[in-house]
Amino acid sequence: MNAKPRRAAHRTVVLGGGAARRGKRAAPAEALQPAKLSRAELYKPPTNEELNRLKETEDLFHSSLLRLQIEELLKEVTLKETKKKKIDAFLHEINSLLSAIPETPETELTDQGWLPKDVKVPFLQVPFSVKGRFHFMPPTELKVVGSYLLGTCIRPEINVDMAVTMPREIFQDKDNLNQRYHRKRALYLAHIAQHLSKQQLFGSVKFAYMNSNHLKPILLLRPQGKDEKMVTVRLHACPAPEGATEPPTPHYNNSILCDTMLLSHLQFLSSAATDFPGMKDGVALLKVWLNQRQLSKGLGCFSGFMVSMLVAYLLMKRKIVKMMSGYQVLRSTLQFLATTDLSVTGISLVKDVDPSLPVLDDFQQAFEVVFVDPSGLVNLCADMTASKYHQVQFEARYSMEILDDRMVDGFQALLMTAKPMLRAFDHVFHLKHVSKLQGTCKKMQLLSELMDRGGNYVAAALPFIVSLLVRGLSGRALLVVHSLPQTPEWPIDAEPPKHKDVGPLTFGLLFYPDFAASMLEKGPQADHPEALDFRTFWGEKSELRRFQDGSIREAVVWEANTAYQKRLIPEQIVRHLLKLHADIPESSICYMGALLESVIRTGKEASGTGEEAMVSVVRAYDDLSRKLWHLKELPLMVSSVQGVHPALRYTDVFPPIPMKPIYSFHAQIKTKHMLLPSEKKPCPAYITPLKMICHMEGSGQWPQGKDAIKRIKAAFHLQLAELLQQQHQLVCRPAVTHTDVYKDGYVFRLQVAYHREPLILKEVVTPEGMLKYQDTEESRQLEVEIQHMPYVTSSLHGLQQQHPVFGSACRLAKRWVSAHLLGDNISEECVDLLVAFLFLHPAPFTPPSSPQVGFLRFLDLLATFDWKNNPLIAVHKRSKFAAARSCLPVMFIATPKDRWSSMWTQERPSAQILQRLTVLASESLHALEEQLMDPLKTQDVKMVFRPPLDFYDVLIHLNPNQIPRHLESVDQPVKSFSRGVVKNSTADKILFPVVDYDPVQCYLRELRDAFSDLALFFYDKHGGEVIAVLWKPLSFQPQPFKVSNVKGRMVTTLNDKLVCVPNVEAILEDFEVLGEGLVKSVEARTEKWTI
Repeated sequence: MNAKPRRAAHRTVVLGGGAARRGKRAAPAEALQPAKLSRAELYKPPTNEELNRLKETEDLFHSSLLRLQIEELLKEVTLKETKKKKIDAFLHEINSLLSAIPETPETELTDQGWLPKDVKVPFLQVPFSVKGRFHFMPPTELKVVGSYLLGTCIRPEINVDMAVTMPREIFQDKDNLNQRYHRKRALYLAHIAQHLSKQQLFGSVKFAYMNSNHLKPILLLRPQGKDEKMVTVRLHACPAPEGATEPPTPHYNNSILCDTMLLSHLQFLSSAATDFPGMKDGVALLKVWLNQRQLSKGLGCFSGFMVSMLVAYLLMKRKIVKMMSGYQVLRSTLQFLATTDLSVTGISLVKDVDPSLPVLDDFQQAFEVVFVDPSGLVNLCADMTASKYHQVQFEARYSMEILDDRMVDGFQALLMTAKPMLRAFDHVFHLKHVSKLQGTCKKMQLLSELMDRGGNYVAAALPFIVSLLVRGLSGRALLVVHSLPQTPEWPIDAEPPKHKDVGPLTFGLLFYPDFAASMLEKGPQADHPEALDFRTFWGEKSELRRFQDGSIREAVVWEANTAYQKRLIPEQIVRHLLKLHADIPESSICYMGALLESVIRTGKEASGTGEEAMVSVVRAYDDLSRKLWHLKELPLMVSSVQGVHPALRYTDVFPPIPMKPIYSFHAQIKTKHMLLPSEKKPCPAYITPLKMICHMEGSGQWPQGKDAIKRIKAAFHLQLAELLQQQHQLVCRPAVTHTDVYKDGYVFRLQVAYHREPLILKEVVTPEGMLKYQDTEESRQLEVEIQHMPYVTSSLHGLQQQHPVFGSACRLAKRWVSAHLLGDNISEECVDLLVAFLFLHPAPFTPPSSPQVGFLRFLDLLATFDWKNNPLIAVHKRSKFAAARSCLPVMFIATPKDRWSSMWTQERPSAQILQRLTVLASESLHALEEQLMDPLKTQDVKMVFRPPLDFYDVLIHLNPNQIPRHLESVDQPVKSFSRGVVKNSTADKILFPVVDYDPVQCYLRELRDAFSDLALFFYDKHGGEVIAVLWKPLSFQPQPFKVSNVKGRMVTTLNDKLVCVPNVEAILEDFEVLGEGLVKSVEARTEKWTI
């Protein structure tokens, strides 16, 4: 193996808040220079260490790339030595300041007059009166605890924890009762805060709750000036260690005991970390993993401390040995989390059995998740709900699958991709007003839990609400999770935050795609004892029903007629159960499951989003295919029929609706049984021809000349029309290139194909008389039409059968692209393939089970995928891709049938359009996520479908009555026009309707033919009222005066030379003349451009 000096790839890591931090380049001194080695050194045998590394890489990592990526990530997140020195100096100064704080005289606990007015006690003193006395004495001991000493703290948020031991003298015997201990702790911190806030050393002195637990205020100190962001020192006040007397069952005692153990936990962890360099790396990787999944902050989170304790537990149980590397520690810990359910069987760090300690079963009864510390008295997971642990377990299980899958870039999926709730869960809903949970505690009789949690009704009610939802959605949802309540930090002169200040609570549901939309909850048989329980759980929704097998059971049936309504059955369940059992009114629940789907509905009364319309199109298509196969009297049989139109793969944005024309609305050509648009009426409704390819069987009789083939095909079109009319009474209209068939209210366009025709079109005779084959524009076009289009349509039709929401996700994506006027600049197939990629390669997510999530991930893919350096859906080696990059399209999509040409992106999008798409996607995603995560604002999700028009130079406003698809616009038009059709699918004998007639598209074609060298034209084909024009900058440079340069230009003199410049006024006038009757006005934005 010949080792080459490698340059470490520089990566950006997204941690915690998810804002990408641009790492600073290493100083030039560290830059890797190719080493100059003598011949002897070049060929010396590898050392033991090098051999070990090679062996380990081979056994552990799928590739040496993963190892390099992980090392690079660790460099990126660990603290640099220079920073450590600054932080140490800061800690020394804090130490000396704390020892110098003066004592205060002893007063009653309730007499807090000695505190100045500008410092408020960081504790909710409810009720205020309580016995006990307090005076301040300087701390007996100050010690740094936590991840800073162990070397496992990671950037971007560096927190250093400092334990301030309060002297024994300030406590009395019964201080563990009635929050007396907690209040003394808060007063102790308030006095420290008052003194430190006067010092110049600190940039800010604030309070916060530790992990959002309101019994545990801590003091945050940050340095002055530009170093303020460098570090946050967190002061924890803790009592001097004493033997505990009471058994620590509930949360209240647990919170007192936790403080007494701070120092012993540190000693325990540091003994585990000695001689174990892999632990430091492993814990850092696990923290990144938790941060990306939003699991490491808030009340009941899976904190970095807990992960460190878990690694220490695995070390104690010999599941991890000190020889392991950081990556092995990561894998072993994820493996343990994936296979162990701590909400069923707890684990304990106690080494020796001590009869005086409580046993695991005691903990199991008091807490949902159990992980006992080395003293045997504290449950580290006291605040965690079973649901949160199940989420950690699910993530760990899925992460292990990703790591074992060689087809997935595990590093990117596990450690570099953030998983915000909106994109990770199929449906998300918010509980707007957390204060409503007070009523829940009353209704569910949770008084003792409320006492135990010190009055925190959010923490008391949350586990019960989640278990209620888990039971109600048991067959439908794989996971029901909740966000972690988080309280912000606050300045020392402000009142501490109340329980309701955690803001809205968010819940996420992850579905089993097959059962999420089922309309029936089947209960037990009526005479079984469980039937009563089922009835009380579902309330008046439960009723007796008789099933086909003769059994009479309790059942709940949900109302839903369309696919769209069925997808929202979980919303009905959530609202019903929370109202019934938790007293939470519907107005407090803000359900974000399907808000976006309103943009693919037409008409005010439409209850569905077009899935049913698509199914009936496919049904009519299948029936017509059968009729074509069995046609008698054709000279050659139809060997196969393949659909091409997007509606036949369920991805047409607005599927066609069966229509029958109103004759009085049209002009008629009686001889040909055809209708024409009438000049006096609005433009008729747009009827899309559904294109199908008919392959005829092979035969030696086919001619070999290209013109002859075209004539034979025209004859077939005529004969197909005649036979369909005779044998099946279908109204047909034949043409040279196709035959249109009116069936069930739809118009199908049949195109005959002969499989050797593309090959014949490639034939070229050289001047020497040799016959050779080369691609021509015509042959390429035909290949796409008769081979590739049908293949894509049938593959995506198959994908829709596996993932029922695929079609709707595609439709949202295409509606968005079109709404931003870019529909003509990127092909429909290209967007469909991008969405297909999200369903086929979803890691680190699961495949979407709701259209909205599919759409959000589509925006994320567009905004974040590295189009420049990577092909999408790669099924071949990337090295070849990199070598040929310069001559490949800017957006490269490879499919199994088309690995090398990326045909759907060959012509479009151009680099500028792709750049525009990524910017729009990134802005839209940001705006949408902000709206969907904030239930207190009004949700106007259509905002991201309204294009910004200030970017364009000229706007051509159109006359709405000549826009046939006017009703498809994002905002429903106030005034709609009759379009001369009635919805109907039964008519047989009719005059043929006007097909594929859209005046705006005809106008656009003329504009592009005439002015494509001067301007670009953008339009939303789904009912847009504006054509936006962008001048091409190069065309505005003066050109030398030649006859060939005169089109659209006028002659002027520049520096005594005759030159041509665009004649803008004449061009704008041409825009109006060309679109007479269609164009309402032309708005020129003169401030944007000069000549």
